Amino acid sequence: MQAKPKILVIGSANMDMVIQSDHFPVPGETIIGGEFSLVPGGKGANQAVAAARLGGDVCFITRLGNDIFGSQNLLNYQKEGIDTSHIQQIPNVPSGVALITVDKSGENTIIVAPGANSQLSPYDIIASQQKFEEADLILLQLEVPIETVCAAAELAKKLDKKVVLNPAPALGLPDSLYENLFLVTPNETEAEYLTGIAVKDEKSAKKAARYFLEKGVKEIIITLGAKGAYLYTSDFKGILPTVKVQTKDTTAAGDTFNGGLAVALGNSLPLKDAVKFAMKAATLSVQRMGAQTSIPFLHELPMT
Repeated sequence: MQAKPKILVIGSANMDMVIQSDHFPVPGETIIGGEFSLVPGGKGANQAVAAARLGGDVCFITRLGNDIFGSQNLLNYQKEGIDTSHIQQIPNVPSGVALITVDKSGENTIIVAPGANSQLSPYDIIASQQKFEEADLILLQLEVPIETVCAAAELAKKLDKKVVLNPAPALGLPDSLYENLFLVTPNETEAEYLTGIAVKDEKSAKKAARYFLEKGVKEIIITLGAKGAYLYTSDFKGILPTVKVQTKDTTAAGDTFNGGLAVALGNSLPLKDAVKFAMKAATLSVQRMGAQTSIPFLHELPMT
């Protein structure tokens, strides 16, 4: 990929507070954890950083608190080369935070307090129309108000722009949103939540994918973690496997995948090739700790 496609990311920004532990506590249990780290996160921010590091010209639209976390995150995005002209710091509202526990196998649990993310409104979308017009692709998630997500998808559709929705965290979606999407990228858990179909194998993945197709989505990718990704597209239906590696931390692996996918699609790669590129990036990220700290740069990706 040679060009720098313009990727518009609209979504959340958090500060992640991460504790490593041998296992997750059960209700009522107190355990002694290991290393603690403070890492910039949030699905929107993670995907914006991933897209920027993997070759995209990225504009990020979000809301931050006018606090130390907000100021630190804003500076971080600027260092990543992200266009922050449509990021506002809201007074008297805390920045979003996430409490993350990572066990010894690399799995995680996450609790998010949205804070300023809940202030991102449809009005902000209307005020950002020029950025929509300039974008090659729009990337959305669900950590900001659903009416804002719907407004973004509707505006993008009117401007004939492709919209990729990573439906995380999963919540009920209106049919009007599906009709404005080019691509949806749930993982197995999110796919089951949205469709009612437990994704256990290729057959059930296909059944879940057809649910999205019938709702009006053009292309479907269901990410399967270490097993790769299931694609239901106009020219390919099946599982693309990924390389098995030693996993340290799965935090932001999905965000890395989606950021890389957006860049590849913005560069007009066929969807199958775009998924392979995105999986390479995600595979590198799970071998590292943290959210944005784990996201690789383009020059780190293997060529084959």
